[in-house]
Amino acid sequence: MNRMIGMKVLILSATTGGGHMTAANAMKNYIIDKDHTAEVLIEDTLEYVSPFLNKAVTGGYVYMAKNTPLLYGSVYNSTDKNTPINKTVEITTTILRNKLYPLIEQFSPDIVITTHPFAAEMVTALKTRGLINLPVINIITDFAVHKAYISDGVDAYIVSSREMVDDIVSRGVNRTKVYPYGIPVKSSFYKQIDREAVFESEGLDPDLPTILIMAGSFGVTDILKIYHKIVKSPEDFQVIVITGKNEKLYETFQRYLNKINIRNTMIEIKQIIHGKPISPEKLIKRKKPVKATKLLYYTTEVEKYMHMADIIVTKPGGLTVSESIAVGLPMAVFKAIPGQEVQNAEFLVKKNMAVKLEKSNTCTAVITDLIKNKEKLESMRKSIKTFSRGNSSEHIYKLMLELIKRSKNG
Repeated sequence: MNRMIGMKVLILSATTGGGHMTAANAMKNYIIDKDHTAEVLIEDTLEYVSPFLNKAVTGGYVYMAKNTPLLYGSVYNSTDKNTPINKTVEITTTILRNKLYPLIEQFSPDIVITTHPFAAEMVTALKTRGLINLPVINIITDFAVHKAYISDGVDAYIVSSREMVDDIVSRGVNRTKVYPYGIPVKSSFYKQIDREAVFESEGLDPDLPTILIMAGSFGVTDILKIYHKIVKSPEDFQVIVITGKNEKLYETFQRYLNKINIRNTMIEIKQIIHGKPISPEKLIKRKKPVKATKLLYYTTEVEKYMHMADIIVTKPGGLTVSESIAVGLPMAVFKAIPGQEVQNAEFLVKKNMAVKLEKSNTCTAVITDLIKNKEKLESMRKSIKTFSRGNSSEHIYKLMLELIKRSKNG
């Protein structure tokens, strides 16, 4: 593969949700790995043009997604149409575009990659105005198209599926500009692990089915309810829980698990002291269910735990979904936020890559069915394998080189 020696790549992203920046970093790491002479800069676009706006937008996103999801869904759907809200967003990003110009002028990139719609709107506004003349790649970090991602001046759209190609073309985008390469994830997600060694190092049984729960940053009560329902399953399996940077959830989980362990230990001690074994019927009523559970806070090795798992229980965010697909991991999705997450969930279920956990009281039955029904799990794995486009970063990198070459050749 021909490299552009000393090429400069500007990646514009934002911190509204973790997926945009994660995709940006995955792309940066791949580029540098392939070309050590490349200079890659990731910029939080909203923070750069207006720290106040960034705080308002990011804080507003977190608040609505957590506390008023229906309102968030309404705003999301409204901005996907020609409405006053959508027009306001477009005007705002147009006004702010000039604040982005000094960054581009100073860094002087050969190409711009965007992983957030606001970033795409700003940089293409500069391009259509004639202030810059650079190729722009726009990566859509979900499994459904939104109007905000579509801008004049984009040279290539990266989407997650062939269905998205048809959708974005129906909105007026030239088909030759759309590439169903998928969302970039770290290359390590595509690498296999030494299963026996990893399970031994983590203190888990390689012969037991393993369920990974990715809790994310929302909903302490929801996660605990789901966990409690899942471990009621009569099937034998073990659980890995990753709380992310959610201290409250991690501490609550610790107390919850310790309470279960203390309760069961006391039951066993009473059995020994009195010499009278408790009947299975009474034990089931008195004893909370226990599955071997490994609790983790923030980790930079999510891919390792995904490779260990047979099922992942998660919210259907674009990045986590893409990572699961890279690993070939069937999903059980819950608590989808109205808007892109609901669309992601519907797409995954339709493609037989996930099942929905509609309410916490259905978790036991759904998980039990998946653990028992190995044919169903294998069918889901095959669907994921069929859907996967391979290493997205590799495909985007090749496209990036081609666009730079075309640009330099006029």
